[in-house]
Amino acid sequence: MRAMGARVEATTRRYREADRAQARSYKSGRLFAAVPSGLARTYTAAMNAPLEATETTLHDQVRDEGFAFVHGDDMRRLFEHTHAMSDWPAFAASWNALEPDTYLAATGRFRRRRHAVYASRAGHIERQPHQAHFQTLAYNTLQGDIARWFEPVLPEIADSASMHAILDYCREFFGSLSPEIAHWHIEVHQFRIEATAGAAGEPTPEGSHRDGVDYVLVLLVDRENIASGTTTIHAPDGRSLGEFTLARPFDAALIHDPRVFHGVTPVTPLDPALASHRDVLVVTFRHA
Repeated sequence: MRAMGARVEATTRRYREADRAQARSYKSGRLFAAVPSGLARTYTAAMNAPLEATETTLHDQVRDEGFAFVHGDDMRRLFEHTHAMSDWPAFAASWNALEPDTYLAATGRFRRRRHAVYASRAGHIERQPHQAHFQTLAYNTLQGDIARWFEPVLPEIADSASMHAILDYCREFFGSLSPEIAHWHIEVHQFRIEATAGAAGEPTPEGSHRDGVDYVLVLLVDRENIASGTTTIHAPDGRSLGEFTLARPFDAALIHDPRVFHGVTPVTPLDPALASHRDVLVVTFRHA
């Protein structure tokens, strides 16, 4: 238990150090412009997750605040406006077939993942040949400037109805926020974070961060025997803007990446004697 507590404390320190470093970067002009002054107030999950999420309410929140939290029932309803998701059980079960992240393992941490790339042109989304995932050190101080090759998303999952419902919704929603962008580079990441009695799982080991894209969807697929794992949103100067625990399937966060930072608190098992995991799908959209 002492080891787990020390690990969580060390991760919390990294979050704070990352926030301070990011705030200094903004003040020095090395990153995007700061969030408008109207975002100075702090948001809570209740304030930011509408009682009834619609295209309009979510569009306004992401446009005005840089992020929105969405309850699972609302998120699934919005996805299914584009495609039925009758294959969701098989889609969610594919997280049991994720492979270890060997790059992160080299740092002494552990998670499982798969990766896929798509392109959107003229309103049509096509899966692209398997390729590396790359971030610069400016966005990922832990593993930046490395071309990381992960195992691909399984073809039957990458081309599934559920995947295309999610991607088509994101294309329409993010496209409505940035109608000037005609072509999108899209990346999909399946993540499984596992926790044990002796080691907390770290969904975002790099701390509170930006991904270096235009928009991000973080979608909960499953969580089992997990405590914490709260999604946090911060202003460039480190102020907390909101937090929301993705607790049920389809609970989601929609993020305008250039304006706010996001992270996830470490996860621990509710019952140390049982297996535990947190499964999420992360989708990023970047102008091509």
